Amino acid sequence: MIGLVLAVLLVAGAGCTANDSSSGATVAPSVVVHGSGEGTPSTPEMLDGIPVGFTEEGYPYQGAANAPVILIEFTDYLCPFCARHATQTAPQLVERYIRSGQVKWIFRDLPLAGLHPTSAQGHVAAQCVGEQGAALFWRMHDQLFANQSQWNQLADPAAYLAQVAQGLGADMTAYSACLASGRGQAIVSQGLADAAALGFTGTPSFQMTNAQGSGPYTLVGAQPVAVFSQWLDALLGNNPPPATPTPAPQPTVALPLWASPEGLAADPKRPGYTVAGDPFRGDPGALMTVVEFSDYQCPVCRTHALEVQPALDHFVKSGQVQWVFKNLPLRMHPQAAVAAAAAVCAGEQAKFWEMHDLLFQEVDRWAVEPPEPPLEALAAQLGLDGAAFAACLNGRKAMERVLSDVYDAQQVGNSTPLFVVLYGGTGRIVRGSLPVDQFEKVLQDELQKAAASR
Repeated sequence: MIGLVLAVLLVAGAGCTANDSSSGATVAPSVVVHGSGEGTPSTPEMLDGIPVGFTEEGYPYQGAANAPVILIEFTDYLCPFCARHATQTAPQLVERYIRSGQVKWIFRDLPLAGLHPTSAQGHVAAQCVGEQGAALFWRMHDQLFANQSQWNQLADPAAYLAQVAQGLGADMTAYSACLASGRGQAIVSQGLADAAALGFTGTPSFQMTNAQGSGPYTLVGAQPVAVFSQWLDALLGNNPPPATPTPAPQPTVALPLWASPEGLAADPKRPGYTVAGDPFRGDPGALMTVVEFSDYQCPVCRTHALEVQPALDHFVKSGQVQWVFKNLPLRMHPQAAVAAAAAVCAGEQAKFWEMHDLLFQEVDRWAVEPPEPPLEALAAQLGLDGAAFAACLNGRKAMERVLSDVYDAQQVGNSTPLFVVLYGGTGRIVRGSLPVDQFEKVLQDELQKAAASR
C-alpha cells in the first residue's frame, strides 16, 4: 500500500535517482591523474582555514588528511537534492566536523545523464579547474551548486562553465587544454564506474568509514544535519551508526498530494488536469483512480499504450475509472526525459493526450540525437503553435514538471510501466504491462472492492 511505500521512502531520504538500490560494498582505489601527480596525494592547500587537496587516487577532499572518519560523497551538480545538501547541510558539517579535523570529506562524481543530460559537462569542468589547485576546485564546486538554476536548462553549458572558471581566476589556456585532453572526463567516468560497483544510482549517496576500519556504511539521500551528526558521532566514538528502523505501515499515513482525493480532484482553472498538476482522462469523481508512471522510450510502455490501453479505455469512458498519467523517464533511455517535456509542452496547448499517443507511435522518429527537431516536427503535425512549443521545450518549466514526477515515483517504484490503483485512501501497485485479459480482471476485482468499501 502507499502508506508502507511512503514509510520506506522516508528512511531512504530524498534524492535524484533513476533507480533505488544501494550496496554495502566498497570500491577498490583506481589511480587517476590529478593533483601533484599520478598516484601521489597532493600537498594540502588551505581554503578558509581548512586543508584541501587530492587523495592518492586523485579525488578532491576537505579536512585533515589523517582524520579519524572519512565521508565520501557521490553527487550530481544538477540534482536539486544535491544542491540542497551542498548549500544547506554541508556547510554545517564543515563547521562542526571538518574544520576541527574529525572528518575528511571526499568528493566523487555521479552525474545522472538520464535526468540531467548536461551535468557531466559541469563535472568535467570542475575537475579541469581542479588541475590548477584543490582550493580552486572547491570554489568551482560551490559556484556550480549555488547557481544551479543558471545552467541547468542550457542546451550546451560550455560557455557558462568557462565563464565561471575564468571568474574564479583559472588559467583558461590550461583549462581548455584539460578539456581537450579528456583528463577531466576520465575522473568523472571513474566516479560513474565506482558508483555502479557500489550500486549507487541516486544522488547524493554517501559512504562512511572510521580509522579503525569500521564500515563502510552507506547513507542515501539529502538527509538532515541531525542524521549526519548521529552517524558521524557514532563513528567518531568507534561505534556503528544507529540503525534506521523501517516504520511499520500505518493506515493513517497521509497519501502524497498526487495520490490523495484532494490532489486527484479536477483543477477548475485547468481542464483535464488534477489539482496536483497531472493530466487525466475520465471522471475525477470515479469510483477508482489509476495513476500510470511511464517512459515514452520504454518498449513495454509502448506496448501498453498502443495495444493494452485501448482495450482498457472502456473503464474510463464508462466513468468507473479516472486515469492519470505521470512521467518516469529511465536513465537507460537518453531521450525519454526530453520527450516527456514535449508532452508537457503540448499540454500547455491542450494537446497532451494527442502528443502522448504520437510519441509512442513515432518513437523511432524522435529517439535520436538531438531529439528536439523531430519533437518540434511532431508538434507541427498536431497543429501546435511552433514558437510557443519550442520556447517551452527549451525552457525550464516543462523539465521541472518531469523531474517532479520522477521524485513522486520514488514513493512507489523505479520500473516502467507502473500503475497505482487508488480508492478509499489505499493503493495497490501493478508493475509491468499485463495482457489485456489479466489487466481487465485486476481492474474489475479492484472496482468490486472499491464499491464494497463505500
